[in-house]
Amino acid sequence: MKIGTDGVLLGAWTPLINNPYNILDIGAGTGIVALMLAQRSHAEQIDAIEIDDAAFEQATDNFEASPWNDRLFCFHAGLDEFMEEPEDEYDLIVSNPPFYTENYKTEDERRDLARFEEVLPFEDLVEAADLLLSEQGIFAVVIPYKEENRFLALAASFELYPLQITRVKGNPTTEIKRSLLAFSRIQQTPLIDELTIEISRHEYTPEYIKLTQDFYLKM
Repeated sequence: MKIGTDGVLLGAWTPLINNPYNILDIGAGTGIVALMLAQRSHAEQIDAIEIDDAAFEQATDNFEASPWNDRLFCFHAGLDEFMEEPEDEYDLIVSNPPFYTENYKTEDERRDLARFEEVLPFEDLVEAADLLLSEQGIFAVVIPYKEENRFLALAASFELYPLQITRVKGNPTTEIKRSLLAFSRIQQTPLIDELTIEISRHEYTPEYIKLTQDFYLKM
């Protein structure tokens, strides 16, 4: 699978203010988010879970080829299976979940698996975060902006409260497309801001460059 902007945004943006000892990436895909967090943090244990065979193999290969291979491990499992015997509580949980809820399927079953929310419903994701998150932990996701209110309400029902919200748009003239959300168990007034990716096609904003330049060879 290609590396998407959503994963890059989540990996670069996720708050590390609690200096996490261990991290869990739910739905690893290529492993990009876990790899970025290994680069950004001093976490000693970074676990990822991935249900798709090919994605699991790719993530594992990418982990082993990285400079942080002693800290990264990928489980070949679904979330429900992983939760039966959780490894630990985690100081940071991240997910770039599948979210295409429209009744539409492509001919590529693996791509559908990654993209459709029925594979990993938001309810299951938030419930897992509540179960697996340490007391001082942070839970961070990237979702469609149109799902933001529903996700915030769902998280609140598990007493997970927004710490930081960044709304993302492609360029200055487009509508907000994504929401980056970080939650903790502490109720507080969240930091809310907006990020625009491009000024024009392939001309990135200073804000996006500042956020992501450590992860691109050419930026």
